[in-house]
Amino acid sequence: MASSYCCSRLLLQSQSWRLMLRFSPFLATSPPSSSLSFSSNCHVSSSAQLTTLQQQQQPLPRSSQLVALEYADLNLSHNLDLGHVRIRQHVNPLSSSLSVPAQVPEWNHAFADPTLPLMVDIGCGSGRFLMWLAKRTPKERNFLGLEIRQKIVKRAESWAKDLALDNVHFLFANATISFKQLVESYPGPLALVSILCPDPHFKKRHHKRRVLQKPLVDAIVDNLMPGGQVFTQSDVFEMALDMRNQFDEVETLKHIEVLNPSMLCDSEGWLLGNPMGIRTEREIHAEHEGAKIYRRLYQKPCPCQT
Repeated sequence: MASSYCCSRLLLQSQSWRLMLRFSPFLATSPPSSSLSFSSNCHVSSSAQLTTLQQQQQPLPRSSQLVALEYADLNLSHNLDLGHVRIRQHVNPLSSSLSVPAQVPEWNHAFADPTLPLMVDIGCGSGRFLMWLAKRTPKERNFLGLEIRQKIVKRAESWAKDLALDNVHFLFANATISFKQLVESYPGPLALVSILCPDPHFKKRHHKRRVLQKPLVDAIVDNLMPGGQVFTQSDVFEMALDMRNQFDEVETLKHIEVLNPSMLCDSEGWLLGNPMGIRTEREIHAEHEGAKIYRRLYQKPCPCQT
């Protein structure tokens, strides 16, 4: 039974990775370092049974270890002169201290080439997700991470500097307040916006704190280039449904399965795989706990697609 379960899990991971390779806009060439190798032969030989049993007796890896494995090739230093970085999980974006728009950066200083297509990750967290993407597309795209927790923005900036990445930049910013003026001032086109596992603010009276409100939706859609995309995901179904409903109402956006039927979705329209080629930290933690990830990918059609 145990060997059958292991083989089924490895097969699912293999299928998930093939989906990512097929649909990833970043064309990852190999699985993340944390991906498990697999074989089409799911039978465990008698000589390997003892090893399998020994492995089963070992404690399962913690999700933090899986995160470290997923991003191992970044080789990030944790010996930063920043003191202990205590991360607040919940921040009230409506507080007066976060109502001031972020200062627009000198784009020539932020990026080596500020005319490249831009990806903005709203709520970028530690920034590792963006740095992984930036490292793989150094001359193709710029990456801007917006994060409402200042301490981890400072750490992300230090990591990007250590990696000598000149196509990724992080800003301490309340996206609801600052997104519009930031992207409108950027010299190049806005190619992709991601909102990945945002704070769900479960209580109904706190829904107004959610990052995705109509003004932000409008700012994203108005500034997105033809062919540009919006990627959303959450491990909280209610949050994923809220984002889905808001973008489904936008007539100038189409879900990717409409424009590209080869993109595989379940019966409710959720993507079956992650199209980015790398999982976010929250995604890793959630999947480790057995949660399902609900994903949607929207695109603004090019003139030839309308």
